[in-house]
Amino acid sequence: MSDGSIILRIVSAAPAELEAVDAIARESFDDAGFSTAKELERPWARVWIARPEGSLPHAFLVAWHVADELHILNIATASSIRGRGLGTSLMKAALEFAAESGVGLVLLEVRRSNRGAIRFYRRLGFSVTGVRPGYYADNGEDAIEMILKLDPATGRILAGRDEIHVDV
Repeated sequence: MSDGSIILRIVSAAPAELEAVDAIARESFDDAGFSTAKELERPWARVWIARPEGSLPHAFLVAWHVADELHILNIATASSIRGRGLGTSLMKAALEFAAESGVGLVLLEVRRSNRGAIRFYRRLGFSVTGVRPGYYADNGEDAIEMILKLDPATGRILAGRDEIHVDV
C-alpha cells in the first residue's frame, strides 16, 4: 500500500511495536487504560498495524474475534499522517480476515460526536443499529452501535440499512 510517499505494509503487531501503538492510542483517545500488550495476551484479540518497512507503526486496529463475530475495538492513525487511507487499509485487512474466518457479523461502537468516523464506517458498508446511552466513562457520551453483515460462506458484504436515524 502506498500513501503517496512511502510504501506501507499491513501486518500483525509484534511485541517490539507495542510502545509505538500505545503512543498513537494515547494521542487519539482519552482512554488511558488501553494497552496493546494486554490485548495481545488474549487469544481472541487481533492487532493489525500499518507501517513503512523497517519503521515504527503509523496506524493500528484492534479487534476481538469471538465465534462468528469480529468486534472492532480501536482504530487510530498518528495525527501527522491522518487522511491518507491508512484507516481504510486497516479496516479492509480486518474485513479480509473476517471473510477468511467465516465471520458473519462485524460490529463496533463509535462516539456520537465522531461524525467523521460514522461517515467512514458507512462508506465501508456499516449500518447504525442502536445507541448506548452514557457508554463512554470519561464524559458520559453516547455510543452509536454499527454493524456490517457478511455472508459467512463467501465473505461478501450483505446489504444493510440503518435501524435508527442518527444525524451526521
